Amino acid sequence: MPLVSVIIPVFNRKELLVRALTSVLKQRFRDFEILVIDDGSGDGIAELPLLYSDARIHYHRLDINYGVSKARNTGIHYSRGTWIALLDSDDEWAAHKLSDQLQWLRDNPTFQITQSREIWVRNGKRVNPPATHEKFQGDLFKESLNRCMITPSSVIFHRDLAAIIGGFNESLPACEDYDLWLRITSRYPVGLVPEYHLTRYGGHQDQLSSTIEILDRFRIRSILQLLYHSPLTEEQRKNAESVCARKAAIIAEGCLKRGNQNLYLRYQSIARSFDF
Repeated sequence: MPLVSVIIPVFNRKELLVRALTSVLKQRFRDFEILVIDDGSGDGIAELPLLYSDARIHYHRLDINYGVSKARNTGIHYSRGTWIALLDSDDEWAAHKLSDQLQWLRDNPTFQITQSREIWVRNGKRVNPPATHEKFQGDLFKESLNRCMITPSSVIFHRDLAAIIGGFNESLPACEDYDLWLRITSRYPVGLVPEYHLTRYGGHQDQLSSTIEILDRFRIRSILQLLYHSPLTEEQRKNAESVCARKAAIIAEGCLKRGNQNLYLRYQSIARSFDF
């Protein structure tokens, strides 16, 4: 059994997948498997894994484009490793990513999940992430309500965590990572390896943040599901209700300006349902 299962979901990104795959194969740590989950691509991605003479690469194709949540969950289902590492097809790892993270986890055995720092590249140029995205270690729940404080491509987590928490929410067309991190951070601390192990490439036309409007509506769905179905402390519940009300009020105001009365009433009702 491999120690680490690397899961790479991909949809019509054959050229970018080459860079992601190569960055995994260059890892100093070698005891891993790679699961390439083809989410119904039509650009010949199926041929790519065959070009690598490496038995650690496993290719699975979904019959249609279900979305990244289904693809990642499929990878988790077929994975055999004790630890699961996610890598988006347009991102790239440093060669010491897995070795550094596994050593950190050996040194900090109480942690079930950890991530690394990252470099941002937008349209071919390196940019500095906002200060609000600065990563830290420990209890990330409060900050994770406002924005994603965990990057999928930088994270590695124990497979038992997926069994306990559940996988990605396949009903969400976006913000599926936000949803999972809320469920995890409400119950577990998150570690941080301070090295820059990941390069994130942005600016693609097919990125969900560029193709789906009003992403906060999916974050509100996640918070509401968390409030209704997850055991939270009193402080966690108050923080979740406050952020949910604020996000709903902002969406309601925008709907009112655009003349969408039905959506305005829906999100106004959500905002007013919490007594602040």
